[in-house]
Amino acid sequence: MKKFQPTCQLLLVTVFALLVSACSSKPELGDDAIPPTVALPKDTNEENLNNDILDPFEGFNRRMYYFNAKADEHVILPVVKGYQAVTPDFVEKGVSNFFNNLGEVPTFINSVLQLKIGIAAETFGRFAVNTTIGLAGLFDVATPIGLEEQQEDFGQTLGYWGVSSGPYLVLPLMGPSSLRDAVGASIDMVAFSAAVDELGMKSEEEAFLSLLRGIDTRASIPFRYYASGSAFEYEKLRLLYLKYRELQVAR
Repeated sequence: MKKFQPTCQLLLVTVFALLVSACSSKPELGDDAIPPTVALPKDTNEENLNNDILDPFEGFNRRMYYFNAKADEHVILPVVKGYQAVTPDFVEKGVSNFFNNLGEVPTFINSVLQLKIGIAAETFGRFAVNTTIGLAGLFDVATPIGLEEQQEDFGQTLGYWGVSSGPYLVLPLMGPSSLRDAVGASIDMVAFSAAVDELGMKSEEEAFLSLLRGIDTRASIPFRYYASGSAFEYEKLRLLYLKYRELQVAR
C-alpha cells in the first residue's frame, strides 16, 4: 500500500500536467473551419479599459470600500430604513425637494463658472419658483412648468477648465470619487453651507439638517454593496464612476 501511494500520486500529477497542457495548447482547426469575422487585437491588454485607470491608492481604496460596505450594512441602511418606516411618503418627498432646492445654489454657481448661461438661468428660475411658490422648496413646482433640474458641481467645473480627474479615490462613507472630485465636493459643501446659513438656524439645527440630508441622500441611492454578485465589483464600479464623470464633464 505504501508503495502504491507514490505511484498513484505520480500518475495523478502526470494526468493533471497533460490536461493543463491540452487546455493551454492552441487547437488545430479543420479545413472546413470558418475564420473569425471580427479582427482580434494583437494585444488584448490594449482593449482593457481598466488598464488606463490611475489607481495608485488601490490598497487603501479597497480597504475603504470594505469599510464603507460594512458601515452601510450595519449603520447607515438601518437608519435609513427606520427613517422611511416612521416618515410618511409625502414628508420624505418634501424633505428631498427641500434639499434639492438648496442644491440649486452650487449648481447655479458652477454653471456660471462653466459659462453655461442657459443652465444657470434655468437653475436660477427653478430656485426662485420653488423657494417662493414651492414654500421654501418643499414642493417642486418648477419641473411641471418646464424648468428641469440640472446637476453641476465644482469637480465638473475643474474638469471643464482642463483639470484631469487625477487618481481614483474611495472616500469614507461617500464612496467613489477622484482627487479632483474630492476637492470639488469640499468646495460645493462650502457653497451649500452658505445657503444653509441664510436660513438663520442655530448650530445644532444645522447639524440635524446635515444628518437629515445624509439620510435623504442615501435613501435616494439604490446601490447596495456586494449585491452585484461579481468578484470584480470594485473594478466595475471604478470604471463606471470615472466614465460617468467623463460624460458629465464633456456635456
